[in-house]
Amino acid sequence: MSQSEEPLTTAGLMREITVLKEKFKGEDEETYSPYADLEKATVLQECRIFHDSKAVRESPRKCCTTITKLLYIVAQGESLTSAELIDVFFGVTKLFQSKDASLRRMVYLFIKEVAESCDRGDVIIVTQSLTKDMNSDTDLYRSNAIRVLARIVDAGMLGAIERYIKQAIVDRHPLVSSSALISASHFFESSPESANIVRRWLNEAQTALQSPHEMVQYHALSLLYQIKKHDRLGVSKLVTQLSKNGSLKSPLATISLIRYTSKLMHDEARESSGVSDGSSELARAGYSFLEGSLRHRNEMVIYEAARAICNLPGVEPQDLAPGVTVLQLFLSSPRPTVRYAAMKTLSEVAMLAPMAVVKCNEDIEVLISDTNRSIATLAITTLLKTGSESSVDRLMKQISSFMNDIQDEFKIIIVKAVKDLVMKYPGKQRILIGFLSNILREEGGFEFKKSIVNAIMFLMDAIPETKENGLIQLCEFIEDSDFTALSTIILHMIGNLGPDTPNPARYIRFIYNRVILENSQVRAAAVTALAKFGAKVPSLRESILTLLQRSLADEDDEVRDRSNIAVDVLKRAIAENDYSALDENGDPAPDVPTSSDSAAFLLLEPLPMSFSQLERSLKQYSNAPGALESAEPLSFNTLPVVEEVVEVAPVQDSNGSSNIMGASSPLASSAAAPPAADPAADIYAIPELAHLGRVFRSSPPVEQTESETEYVVKCIKHIFNEHVVLQFKVQNTVDSQRLDNVTMALEGESEILTVSGEIACESIPYGETGSCFTVLDRDVSVGIAPSAFTCELHFTAVGVDPMSGEEEGDSYEEEYAVEDLEIATSDFIAKVNLGNFRNSWEQMGNECEVLEKFALSFKSTEEAVENVINYFGMSACDGTATVKNPSKPHMLHLSGVFVGSKPVMVRAQVGKTADGVVLKVAVRSEDADVSRQVADCIR
Repeated sequence: MSQSEEPLTTAGLMREITVLKEKFKGEDEETYSPYADLEKATVLQECRIFHDSKAVRESPRKCCTTITKLLYIVAQGESLTSAELIDVFFGVTKLFQSKDASLRRMVYLFIKEVAESCDRGDVIIVTQSLTKDMNSDTDLYRSNAIRVLARIVDAGMLGAIERYIKQAIVDRHPLVSSSALISASHFFESSPESANIVRRWLNEAQTALQSPHEMVQYHALSLLYQIKKHDRLGVSKLVTQLSKNGSLKSPLATISLIRYTSKLMHDEARESSGVSDGSSELARAGYSFLEGSLRHRNEMVIYEAARAICNLPGVEPQDLAPGVTVLQLFLSSPRPTVRYAAMKTLSEVAMLAPMAVVKCNEDIEVLISDTNRSIATLAITTLLKTGSESSVDRLMKQISSFMNDIQDEFKIIIVKAVKDLVMKYPGKQRILIGFLSNILREEGGFEFKKSIVNAIMFLMDAIPETKENGLIQLCEFIEDSDFTALSTIILHMIGNLGPDTPNPARYIRFIYNRVILENSQVRAAAVTALAKFGAKVPSLRESILTLLQRSLADEDDEVRDRSNIAVDVLKRAIAENDYSALDENGDPAPDVPTSSDSAAFLLLEPLPMSFSQLERSLKQYSNAPGALESAEPLSFNTLPVVEEVVEVAPVQDSNGSSNIMGASSPLASSAAAPPAADPAADIYAIPELAHLGRVFRSSPPVEQTESETEYVVKCIKHIFNEHVVLQFKVQNTVDSQRLDNVTMALEGESEILTVSGEIACESIPYGETGSCFTVLDRDVSVGIAPSAFTCELHFTAVGVDPMSGEEEGDSYEEEYAVEDLEIATSDFIAKVNLGNFRNSWEQMGNECEVLEKFALSFKSTEEAVENVINYFGMSACDGTATVKNPSKPHMLHLSGVFVGSKPVMVRAQVGKTADGVVLKVAVRSEDADVSRQVADCIR
């Protein structure tokens, strides 16, 4: 060592290692794949080695490498032509002469992977070689050959090798038997023909179920269930037999048996209206088996049995105890997966039976500090469901300690749990909303912040005491919010709720800050919110008018337009109703707008229809004959009634509460549905029908024939105030005929409807659809009741050449019977949402109310609700079309407009009983006759 060189020390060595590490850091990060630059032509050239017998025997590793390259280029999306595949498969058949096990397995892998992406006829080349291997003495070859054959053999070839597969199923070697059972499962799913063949292997599968090998038992049980899954009695016998004799040694097979047992119990409970009282033999035997499985030696089986017990429908708390006890023991397991599984199941139990989990609270509290944050999150949310009111403060402190360490998806779960806790203990609302507001101001993504805002808004609606506290917290949030959508929806809510608080002036500062500091969308929302305060609180109008005038010169058109409208309306309202703080007697005057206040009417009252409905209504109005020349002034009352296209129910979160930011909010998708075509356009295009006036509503098409018949007929019922026009759309599917002078003959006895005319369709060539019309006069002096008509299609059949369409042969008169047509009372009711159902119901009053009670023969509440909506033909309001709890009576709200532009509303209570469904109906309208006719829709 020279004198200039430093002596070798530990520090020097570490410095050298650091330098070398930095030097080669870039090289380490660059991974090189030996197959990166492969070309298909080169690899196919290398495949010629398969035809060299000597190379195949002496260099099997080289052949393995070539097959690997082939698999790589196929995996990268390169497709082989039919000629290339045939050449490769012929070469692959030569590889079967090698005795090398690794090469043989690569051959199996290649055939199995490529078989799915090529023509089945090309793969048949290797079938003979695989069949030979299936009958060899080497178990490894036999098992793999069977697996590969399952990918390339169809139902036609399966019969030829059926005998070999059945022998393999009962083979003593577990690898061969399992391979045959798995292949049988693939065959069963491949086609109905193959499934019929596999069903004949039931005895062999039963024999394999008695195998001493665990994997064979598992696969045999899976195949037996697959064969019998549509035979409930067969599955029940299988489950009962295996659960009693205890012949299953495989933990996986036992887990499958537990799941099959649980499914049978769920199906039985579903048939008995969702409640299992445990009185049936199947329920008793199933529960006994599940409870016995809790003492199994395998941890997976014990957990599966406990989970099945906890998920049983309608289970009593005392029956949950064995499963909960086992899960409590799992909470202290050293394995994170076991702790997580137990904690997740207990969390689900706590949602339905929180008292059953209370005894586990001490063990669950320990998991709050678990290093696995998924377990810690489940622990804290479970404690929020099961904890007492006295433990809320302590839980909030524990949650706050680790909120910054978990991801947003877990934070959202905690937010939902806190919201439920407020509903459970309203007395703690200030602490819990304070917690929500604190995390609202912390870092987080849009979905996390949206969940908090949703929760606070929901609580403000459900618990009135939280309104002021929640409003202040949301006002402080929008001071530094980065999310435009959240700011706009919060401003909208402040404008609706803020004026009704005891001190509305305190919110003006927060709103005006958004006018001067935010983007155009938020500024526009803030201007609207200020206008609502001015409309609802007369004492603030002068101040708000001053603030709004500063936005008259805003750079954004929308903000300027809103400001101009608000300023003009408020100025007019101040001039009309000058506010005084004291009344005539010197007492404080009420700070509310008068009944004739123009600002309150123009800025607060909603439109009687949505903008999309208004657009459709105006289009339909302009399409009506003579509408634009009419001297009648245009108003909402003169516009056509527009039905709801699709009812958008409130978005439900996982806990069943309404999402304030659902499909109708600014946070929802902005993609609008394409405008619906006017169904009455065909009517307005016919001059002979112009005197009938404007169509009130048009029904959806009613099919009067099957879609496979030679003449396909659909009927659309167009309702007028004093007439009904039936439009029959006829499609000609006979290529050798043309239909001329097509009409529909109606016969029936009706007190209110009589046929007064018809308009024929001149000609309907092959493949086209034409319309003929029948006009019915309605006797307006008689109440509307259902009417039925027999229908028969009349036309002249003209023979034509199918190729040229020219006439040939004779023509003759033809009659074609179609299904009867019913015109129900619901056809005269338009599906229209009348706005706030509660307010509209109270305003309508009970002077013309009709009350009825019916017994309906439906099996479930859901089915009854669906049919009641169809009977009335009205629009379901407030999301009541969805049944949330079938075990309780469901309240259904319906609204619509009866012919003659008469609003009508229905409140219906649907309750399930042992004999069927009881329906209680209350119908309100401004006309007692209309209420009675609507109530009679239930027949």
